Amino acid sequence: MEFDPPVEPYSTSDKTSFAYVSARDRWPVILTGAIDDLHKAVSATEDPSRQEEGKHITKALATLKYEVQHDRRLTPLEGNGPDIEIYNHELSQRGNPKWFNVSWLYAECYLYRRLATLFSQSQRWQGYDVFSTQKTQTFHSSRSAVLELAERYVSILHTLSTQPPTLEASETLFTEILKISLWGNATDLSLLTSLSPDQLTHLQSSNHRTSSDSKILVNDSADAFVHLTSEPPGRVDIILDNAGFELFADLIFAGYLLEAGLAREVVLHPKDIPWFVSDVVPRDFAGLINALASPVWELDGKEREVLGELVGHWTKLHAEGKLVLRPNAFWTQPGSFWRMPHAERGLYGELCASGLVVFKGDLNYRKLVGDCMWEPTTGFREAIGPLKRGNVLALRTCKADVVVGLPEGKDEELRGGKKAREWAWSGEFALVQFNKGE
Repeated sequence: MEFDPPVEPYSTSDKTSFAYVSARDRWPVILTGAIDDLHKAVSATEDPSRQEEGKHITKALATLKYEVQHDRRLTPLEGNGPDIEIYNHELSQRGNPKWFNVSWLYAECYLYRRLATLFSQSQRWQGYDVFSTQKTQTFHSSRSAVLELAERYVSILHTLSTQPPTLEASETLFTEILKISLWGNATDLSLLTSLSPDQLTHLQSSNHRTSSDSKILVNDSADAFVHLTSEPPGRVDIILDNAGFELFADLIFAGYLLEAGLAREVVLHPKDIPWFVSDVVPRDFAGLINALASPVWELDGKEREVLGELVGHWTKLHAEGKLVLRPNAFWTQPGSFWRMPHAERGLYGELCASGLVVFKGDLNYRKLVGDCMWEPTTGFREAIGPLKRGNVLALRTCKADVVVGLPEGKDEELRGGKKAREWAWSGEFALVQFNKGE
Protein backbone atom coordinates (compact mmCIF):
# COMPACT_ATOMS: atom_id res chain seq x y z
CA MET A 1 0.00 0.00 0.00
CA GLU A 2 1.01 3.62 -0.50
CA PHE A 3 3.50 4.94 2.09
CA ASP A 4 4.23 1.43 3.48
CA PRO A 5 7.77 -0.02 3.27
CA PRO A 6 8.90 -1.22 -0.18
CA VAL A 7 9.18 -4.79 1.11
CA GLU A 8 6.76 -7.72 0.79
CA PRO A 9 4.44 -7.92 3.84
CA TYR A 10 3.78 -11.12 5.74
CA SER A 11 0.69 -12.93 4.46
CA THR A 12 -1.71 -15.50 5.87
CA SER A 13 -1.05 -17.57 2.74
CA ASP A 14 2.51 -18.40 3.87
CA LYS A 15 2.22 -21.72 5.70
CA THR A 16 5.71 -21.32 7.18
CA SER A 17 4.73 -18.08 8.94
CA PHE A 18 2.99 -17.26 12.20
CA ALA A 19 0.51 -15.32 10.07
CA TYR A 20 -0.90 -18.62 8.79
CA VAL A 21 -0.90 -20.18 12.27
CA SER A 22 -2.76 -17.14 13.60
CA ALA A 23 -5.48 -17.29 10.95
CA ARG A 24 -5.89 -21.06 11.25
CA ASP A 25 -5.62 -21.51 15.03
CA ARG A 26 -5.53 -18.33 17.11
CA TRP A 27 -8.33 -16.24 15.62
CA PRO A 28 -11.05 -18.91 15.90
CA VAL A 29 -10.08 -19.47 19.55
CA ILE A 30 -10.21 -15.73 20.27
CA LEU A 31 -13.60 -15.39 18.60
CA THR A 32 -14.91 -18.40 20.53
CA GLY A 33 -13.86 -16.67 23.74
CA ALA A 34 -15.66 -13.50 22.66
CA ILE A 35 -18.80 -15.49 21.87
CA ASP A 36 -18.69 -17.23 25.26
CA ASP A 37 -18.20 -13.93 27.10
CA LEU A 38 -21.10 -12.25 25.32
CA HIS A 39 -23.35 -15.28 25.82
CA LYS A 40 -22.78 -15.04 29.59
CA ALA A 41 -23.42 -11.30 29.55
CA VAL A 42 -26.65 -11.78 27.59
CA SER A 43 -27.82 -14.48 30.00
CA ALA A 44 -27.13 -12.19 32.95
CA THR A 45 -29.19 -9.25 31.68
CA GLU A 46 -32.88 -8.91 32.55
CA ASP A 47 -33.70 -6.37 29.85
CA PRO A 48 -35.53 -8.27 27.04
CA SER A 49 -34.49 -5.73 24.38
CA ARG A 50 -30.86 -5.90 25.47
CA GLN A 51 -31.06 -9.69 25.51
CA GLU A 52 -32.43 -9.81 21.98
CA GLU A 53 -29.82 -7.42 20.64
CA GLY A 54 -27.08 -9.34 22.44
CA LYS A 55 -28.21 -12.56 20.77
CA HIS A 56 -28.05 -10.80 17.40
CA ILE A 57 -24.46 -9.69 18.08
CA THR A 58 -23.56 -13.21 19.24
CA LYS A 59 -24.87 -14.58 15.95
CA ALA A 60 -22.81 -12.02 14.03
CA LEU A 61 -19.70 -13.08 15.95
CA ALA A 62 -20.40 -16.72 15.05
CA THR A 63 -20.73 -15.68 11.41
CA LEU A 64 -17.36 -13.94 11.55
CA LYS A 65 -15.77 -17.04 13.06
CA TYR A 66 -17.31 -19.20 10.32
CA GLU A 67 -15.98 -16.87 7.61
CA VAL A 68 -12.46 -17.03 9.02
CA GLN A 69 -12.45 -20.82 9.38
CA HIS A 70 -13.90 -21.39 5.90
CA ASP A 71 -11.68 -18.88 4.09
CA ARG A 72 -14.45 -16.56 2.94
CA ARG A 73 -13.82 -13.10 1.52
CA LEU A 74 -13.41 -10.16 3.84
CA THR A 75 -16.49 -7.95 3.46
CA PRO A 76 -16.70 -4.15 3.74
CA LEU A 77 -17.13 -2.87 7.27
CA GLU A 78 -20.38 -1.23 8.26
CA GLY A 79 -20.66 1.86 10.43
CA ASN A 80 -19.97 5.57 10.53
CA GLY A 81 -16.60 5.75 12.26
CA PRO A 82 -14.00 7.97 10.54
CA ASP A 83 -11.71 4.99 10.00
CA ILE A 84 -14.35 2.78 8.35
CA GLU A 85 -13.69 4.41 4.99
CA ILE A 86 -9.95 3.82 5.48
CA TYR A 87 -10.52 0.10 6.08
CA ASN A 88 -12.96 -0.29 3.20
CA HIS A 89 -10.83 1.66 0.74
CA GLU A 90 -7.84 -0.52 1.53
CA LEU A 91 -9.98 -3.66 1.32
CA SER A 92 -10.99 -2.63 -2.20
CA GLN A 93 -7.37 -1.85 -3.11
CA ARG A 94 -6.41 -5.34 -1.96
CA GLY A 95 -9.00 -6.87 -4.29
CA ASN A 96 -11.45 -8.11 -1.62
CA PRO A 97 -9.15 -10.92 -0.47
CA LYS A 98 -9.92 -14.11 1.44
CA TRP A 99 -8.80 -14.78 4.99
CA PHE A 100 -6.00 -17.16 3.99
CA ASN A 101 -4.51 -14.93 1.30
CA VAL A 102 -4.21 -11.44 2.73
CA SER A 103 -1.73 -9.19 4.50
CA TRP A 104 -1.49 -10.47 8.07
CA LEU A 105 -1.37 -6.97 9.56
CA TYR A 106 -4.39 -5.74 7.62
CA ALA A 107 -6.46 -8.87 8.29
CA GLU A 108 -5.76 -8.91 12.02
CA CYS A 109 -6.63 -5.22 12.41
CA TYR A 110 -9.75 -5.75 10.28
CA LEU A 111 -10.81 -8.64 12.52
CA TYR A 112 -10.82 -6.53 15.68
CA ARG A 113 -12.26 -3.47 13.96
CA ARG A 114 -15.14 -5.53 12.59
CA LEU A 115 -15.75 -6.97 16.03
CA ALA A 116 -15.90 -3.45 17.47
CA THR A 117 -18.49 -2.34 14.89
CA LEU A 118 -20.91 -5.01 16.12
CA PHE A 119 -21.10 -3.18 19.45
CA SER A 120 -20.74 0.41 18.23
CA GLN A 121 -23.73 -0.03 15.89
CA SER A 122 -25.92 -1.46 18.64
CA GLN A 123 -28.35 0.47 20.83
CA ARG A 124 -27.82 -1.30 24.16
CA TRP A 125 -24.28 -2.68 23.93
CA GLN A 126 -22.42 0.53 23.11
CA GLY A 127 -18.92 0.50 24.57
CA TYR A 128 -19.06 -3.12 25.70
CA ASP A 129 -15.59 -4.67 25.94
CA VAL A 130 -15.92 -8.36 25.19
CA PHE A 131 -12.38 -8.90 26.51
CA SER A 132 -12.73 -6.97 29.79
CA THR A 133 -13.49 -9.98 32.00
CA GLN A 134 -10.49 -11.87 30.65
CA LYS A 135 -8.20 -8.89 31.28
CA THR A 136 -9.48 -8.51 34.83
CA GLN A 137 -9.17 -12.22 35.66
CA THR A 138 -5.61 -12.36 34.35
CA PHE A 139 -4.60 -9.38 36.48
CA HIS A 140 -6.18 -11.00 39.54
CA SER A 141 -3.97 -14.03 38.81
CA SER A 142 -0.88 -11.79 38.97
CA ARG A 143 -0.88 -11.34 42.76
CA SER A 144 2.68 -12.49 43.45
CA ALA A 145 4.28 -10.37 40.74
CA VAL A 146 2.20 -7.29 41.55
CA LEU A 147 3.12 -7.40 45.24
CA GLU A 148 6.79 -8.09 44.51
CA LEU A 149 7.06 -5.19 42.06
CA ALA A 150 5.00 -2.82 44.19
CA GLU A 151 7.27 -3.37 47.19
CA ARG A 152 10.40 -2.97 45.07
CA TYR A 153 9.12 0.21 43.42
CA VAL A 154 7.99 1.87 46.66
CA SER A 155 11.44 1.10 48.09
CA ILE A 156 13.02 2.81 45.08
CA LEU A 157 10.77 5.85 45.56
CA HIS A 158 11.91 6.16 49.19
CA THR A 159 15.56 5.92 48.13
CA LEU A 160 15.15 8.54 45.40
CA SER A 161 13.57 10.98 47.84
CA THR A 162 16.26 10.63 50.51
CA GLN A 163 19.47 9.76 48.70
CA PRO A 164 19.83 10.66 45.01
CA PRO A 165 21.74 7.81 43.31
CA THR A 166 25.00 8.13 41.42
CA LEU A 167 24.91 8.10 37.63
CA GLU A 168 26.03 4.46 37.64
CA ALA A 169 23.34 3.49 40.14
CA SER A 170 20.77 5.43 38.11
CA GLU A 171 21.63 3.45 35.00
CA THR A 172 21.34 0.18 36.93
CA LEU A 173 17.89 1.19 38.19
CA PHE A 174 16.81 2.38 34.74
CA THR A 175 17.86 -0.93 33.19
CA GLU A 176 16.08 -2.94 35.89
CA ILE A 177 12.80 -1.07 35.50
CA LEU A 178 13.02 -1.08 31.71
CA LYS A 179 13.29 -4.87 31.83
CA ILE A 180 10.21 -5.01 34.06
CA SER A 181 8.31 -3.12 31.36
CA LEU A 182 9.85 -5.26 28.61
CA TRP A 183 9.01 -8.67 30.10
CA GLY A 184 5.61 -7.47 31.26
CA ASN A 185 4.78 -7.77 27.56
CA ALA A 186 5.27 -11.55 27.76
CA THR A 187 1.72 -11.91 29.15
CA ASP A 188 -0.26 -11.18 25.98
CA LEU A 189 -3.79 -12.60 26.15
CA SER A 190 -4.14 -12.87 22.38
CA LEU A 191 -1.39 -15.52 22.53
CA LEU A 192 -1.58 -17.03 26.00
CA THR A 193 -5.13 -18.31 25.77
CA SER A 194 -4.58 -21.30 28.08
CA LEU A 195 -1.98 -20.10 30.56
CA SER A 196 -2.21 -21.62 34.05
CA PRO A 197 -1.82 -19.41 37.16
CA ASP A 198 1.54 -21.04 37.97
CA GLN A 199 2.85 -20.41 34.45
CA LEU A 200 1.67 -16.81 34.64
CA THR A 201 3.42 -16.30 37.98
CA HIS A 202 6.67 -17.66 36.55
CA LEU A 203 6.51 -15.38 33.49
CA GLN A 204 6.03 -12.33 35.71
CA SER A 205 8.64 -13.16 38.37
CA SER A 206 11.94 -11.39 38.99
CA ASN A 207 13.74 -14.74 38.61
CA HIS A 208 12.34 -15.07 35.10
CA ARG A 209 13.49 -11.55 34.20
CA THR A 210 17.00 -12.19 35.49
CA SER A 211 17.35 -15.58 33.80
CA SER A 212 16.02 -14.12 30.56
CA ASP A 213 18.80 -11.56 30.08
CA SER A 214 20.46 -13.84 27.53
CA LYS A 215 17.18 -13.89 25.58
CA ILE A 216 17.41 -10.15 24.82
CA LEU A 217 18.90 -10.43 21.34
CA VAL A 218 19.52 -6.70 20.91
CA ASN A 219 19.83 -4.49 23.98
CA ASP A 220 20.16 -0.74 23.40
CA SER A 221 19.06 0.21 26.91
CA ALA A 222 22.44 1.84 27.64
CA ASP A 223 22.06 4.07 24.58
CA ALA A 224 18.56 5.06 25.67
CA PHE A 225 19.83 5.96 29.15
CA VAL A 226 22.67 8.07 27.74
CA HIS A 227 20.15 9.88 25.56
CA LEU A 228 17.81 10.62 28.47
CA THR A 229 20.61 11.85 30.74
CA SER A 230 22.29 14.02 28.09
CA GLU A 231 19.28 16.34 27.77
CA PRO A 232 17.14 18.26 30.29
CA PRO A 233 14.08 16.23 31.37
CA GLY A 234 11.42 16.44 28.67
CA ARG A 235 8.36 14.63 27.43
CA VAL A 236 8.33 10.85 27.13
CA ASP A 237 5.57 9.09 25.17
CA ILE A 238 4.68 5.45 25.77
CA ILE A 239 2.62 3.73 23.07
CA LEU A 240 0.93 1.14 25.24
CA ASP A 241 0.23 -2.50 24.53
CA ASN A 242 -1.48 -4.79 27.05
CA ALA A 243 -3.70 -3.99 30.02
CA GLY A 244 -3.44 -5.72 33.39
CA PHE A 245 0.03 -6.71 34.54
CA GLU A 246 1.82 -5.08 31.60
CA LEU A 247 0.03 -1.77 32.21
CA PHE A 248 1.00 -2.08 35.87
CA ALA A 249 4.64 -2.55 34.81
CA ASP A 250 4.40 0.37 32.37
CA LEU A 251 3.07 2.68 35.08
CA ILE A 252 6.03 1.70 37.25
CA PHE A 253 8.31 2.60 34.33
CA ALA A 254 6.52 5.92 33.77
CA GLY A 255 6.53 6.82 37.45
CA TYR A 256 10.21 6.00 37.75
CA LEU A 257 11.14 8.21 34.79
CA LEU A 258 9.33 11.12 36.44
CA GLU A 259 10.65 10.58 39.97
CA ALA A 260 14.23 10.00 38.77
CA GLY A 261 14.21 13.25 36.81
CA LEU A 262 14.52 11.49 33.45
CA ALA A 263 11.20 12.92 32.23
CA ARG A 264 9.15 16.05 32.92
CA GLU A 265 5.93 14.58 31.56
CA VAL A 266 4.87 11.08 30.44
CA VAL A 267 2.10 10.77 27.86
CA LEU A 268 0.46 7.35 27.70
CA HIS A 269 -1.22 6.32 24.44
CA PRO A 270 -3.98 3.67 24.77
CA LYS A 271 -6.32 2.36 22.07
CA ASP A 272 -9.78 3.89 21.85
CA ILE A 273 -11.63 0.59 21.19
CA PRO A 274 -11.14 -3.00 22.47
CA TRP A 275 -8.18 -4.30 20.48
CA PHE A 276 -6.14 -7.50 20.10
CA VAL A 277 -7.82 -8.99 23.21
CA SER A 278 -5.72 -7.39 25.93
CA ASP A 279 -4.69 -3.96 24.61
CA VAL A 280 -5.19 -0.99 26.92
CA VAL A 281 -8.31 1.16 26.50
CA PRO A 282 -8.89 4.24 28.72
CA ARG A 283 -11.22 2.48 31.16
CA ASP A 284 -8.48 -0.06 31.95
CA PHE A 285 -6.63 2.63 33.92
CA ALA A 286 -9.52 3.15 36.31
CA GLY A 287 -9.95 -0.62 36.47
CA LEU A 288 -6.30 -1.11 37.45
CA ILE A 289 -6.34 1.63 40.09
CA ASN A 290 -9.57 0.24 41.56
CA ALA A 291 -8.13 -3.29 41.58
CA LEU A 292 -5.14 -2.04 43.58
CA ALA A 293 -7.14 0.24 45.87
CA SER A 294 -9.68 -2.50 46.67
CA PRO A 295 -7.81 -5.75 45.97
CA VAL A 296 -9.56 -9.11 45.85
CA TRP A 297 -6.47 -10.77 47.33
CA GLU A 298 -5.88 -11.60 50.98
CA LEU A 299 -3.19 -9.14 52.13
CA ASP A 300 -1.39 -8.34 55.35
CA GLY A 301 -1.07 -4.80 56.68
CA LYS A 302 2.29 -4.13 55.02
CA GLU A 303 1.06 -5.27 51.61
CA ARG A 304 -2.02 -3.06 51.85
CA GLU A 305 0.15 -0.12 52.87
CA VAL A 306 2.45 -0.61 49.87
CA LEU A 307 -0.42 -0.84 47.38
CA GLY A 308 -2.06 2.21 48.94
CA GLU A 309 1.15 4.21 48.61
CA LEU A 310 1.49 3.13 44.99
CA VAL A 311 -2.08 4.15 44.13
CA GLY A 312 -1.57 7.50 45.85
CA HIS A 313 1.68 8.05 43.96
CA TRP A 314 0.17 7.46 40.51
CA THR A 315 -2.97 9.44 41.37
CA LYS A 316 -0.83 12.40 42.43
CA LEU A 317 1.25 12.29 39.23
CA HIS A 318 -1.93 12.25 37.16
CA ALA A 319 -3.49 15.13 39.14
CA GLU A 320 -0.33 17.20 38.66
CA GLY A 321 -0.51 16.72 34.89
CA LYS A 322 2.74 14.77 34.79
CA LEU A 323 1.10 11.47 33.83
CA VAL A 324 -1.26 12.04 30.91
CA LEU A 325 -3.61 9.71 29.04
CA ARG A 326 -4.10 10.50 25.35
CA PRO A 327 -5.95 8.02 23.06
CA ASN A 328 -5.94 8.50 19.30
CA ALA A 329 -7.93 6.65 16.62
CA PHE A 330 -4.75 6.31 14.55
CA TRP A 331 -3.56 3.43 16.73
CA THR A 332 -6.43 1.23 15.53
CA GLN A 333 -6.11 1.99 11.83
CA PRO A 334 -5.06 -0.95 9.62
CA GLY A 335 -1.70 0.15 8.27
CA SER A 336 1.89 0.56 9.37
CA PHE A 337 3.24 3.56 11.25
CA TRP A 338 5.06 4.52 8.05
CA ARG A 339 1.71 6.12 7.14
CA MET A 340 1.67 8.42 10.17
CA PRO A 341 3.10 11.57 8.50
CA HIS A 342 0.24 11.45 5.98
CA ALA A 343 -2.58 9.92 8.06
CA GLU A 344 -2.04 11.79 11.34
CA ARG A 345 0.35 14.68 10.78
CA GLY A 346 -0.28 16.27 14.18
CA LEU A 347 0.53 13.08 16.08
CA TYR A 348 3.62 12.54 13.93
CA GLY A 349 4.88 16.03 14.74
CA GLU A 350 4.33 15.52 18.46
CA LEU A 351 6.18 12.21 18.53
CA CYS A 352 9.11 13.50 16.48
CA ALA A 353 9.47 16.37 18.97
CA SER A 354 9.24 14.09 22.02
CA GLY A 355 12.28 13.42 24.18
CA LEU A 356 11.64 9.68 23.79
CA VAL A 357 8.87 7.57 22.26
CA VAL A 358 8.60 4.06 23.70
CA PHE A 359 6.74 1.56 21.52
CA LYS A 360 5.57 -1.35 23.66
CA GLY A 361 4.91 -4.86 22.48
CA ASP A 362 4.71 -6.97 19.38
CA LEU A 363 1.90 -5.30 17.43
CA ASN A 364 3.43 -1.85 17.82
CA TYR A 365 6.74 -3.32 16.62
CA ARG A 366 5.06 -4.92 13.61
CA LYS A 367 3.45 -1.62 12.70
CA LEU A 368 6.64 0.31 13.39
CA VAL A 369 8.61 -1.70 10.83
CA GLY A 370 5.67 -2.44 8.52
CA ASP A 371 5.30 -6.18 9.29
CA CYS A 372 7.42 -6.88 6.23
CA MET A 373 9.88 -9.57 5.21
CA TRP A 374 12.94 -7.48 6.02
CA GLU A 375 16.27 -9.24 6.12
CA PRO A 376 16.83 -9.79 9.86
CA THR A 377 20.12 -7.86 9.68
CA THR A 378 18.38 -4.75 8.30
CA GLY A 379 19.15 -1.75 10.49
CA PHE A 380 16.42 -0.68 12.92
CA ARG A 381 16.77 2.91 11.73
CA GLU A 382 16.08 1.92 8.12
CA ALA A 383 13.12 -0.27 9.06
CA ILE A 384 11.22 2.42 11.00
CA GLY A 385 11.13 4.71 7.99
CA PRO A 386 9.81 8.23 8.69
CA LEU A 387 9.85 7.71 12.45
CA LYS A 388 13.64 7.77 12.36
CA ARG A 389 13.24 11.54 12.79
CA GLY A 390 12.21 10.87 16.39
CA ASN A 391 13.89 9.34 19.42
CA VAL A 392 12.40 5.84 19.34
CA LEU A 393 12.76 2.97 21.80
CA ALA A 394 11.08 -0.35 20.96
CA LEU A 395 10.49 -2.82 23.83
CA ARG A 396 9.29 -6.07 22.32
CA THR A 397 9.03 -9.71 23.22
CA CYS A 398 8.93 -11.46 19.85
CA LYS A 399 5.57 -12.98 18.86
CA ALA A 400 5.68 -12.59 15.08
CA ASP A 401 8.03 -13.34 12.20
CA VAL A 402 9.30 -9.83 11.48
CA VAL A 403 12.59 -8.90 13.10
CA VAL A 404 15.33 -6.41 12.24
CA GLY A 405 18.65 -5.33 13.69
CA LEU A 406 20.02 -8.81 14.44
CA PRO A 407 23.74 -9.59 14.19
CA GLU A 408 24.82 -11.53 11.12
CA GLY A 409 24.05 -15.24 11.49
CA LYS A 410 21.89 -14.93 14.64
CA ASP A 411 18.61 -15.70 12.89
CA GLU A 412 20.09 -18.79 11.24
CA GLU A 413 21.44 -19.96 14.60
CA LEU A 414 18.05 -19.58 16.27
CA ARG A 415 16.19 -21.27 13.43
CA GLY A 416 18.35 -24.36 13.80
CA GLY A 417 17.86 -25.37 10.19
CA LYS A 418 14.09 -24.80 10.14
CA LYS A 419 12.49 -22.87 7.32
CA ALA A 420 10.01 -21.20 9.66
CA ARG A 421 11.18 -18.56 12.13
CA GLU A 422 9.48 -20.38 15.01
CA TRP A 423 11.89 -18.99 17.60
CA ALA A 424 10.17 -15.60 17.18
CA TRP A 425 6.61 -16.79 17.83
CA SER A 426 6.32 -17.46 21.57
CA GLY A 427 7.68 -14.39 23.37
CA GLU A 428 10.78 -16.27 24.57
CA PHE A 429 13.12 -13.75 22.95
CA ALA A 430 13.12 -9.98 23.20
CA LEU A 431 14.45 -6.82 21.55
CA VAL A 432 15.35 -3.45 23.06
CA GLN A 433 16.10 -1.22 20.07
CA PHE A 434 16.84 2.51 20.14
CA ASN A 435 17.02 5.16 17.42
CA LYS A 436 18.32 8.66 18.15
CA GLY A 437 16.31 11.20 16.20
CA GLU A 438 17.56 13.51 13.52
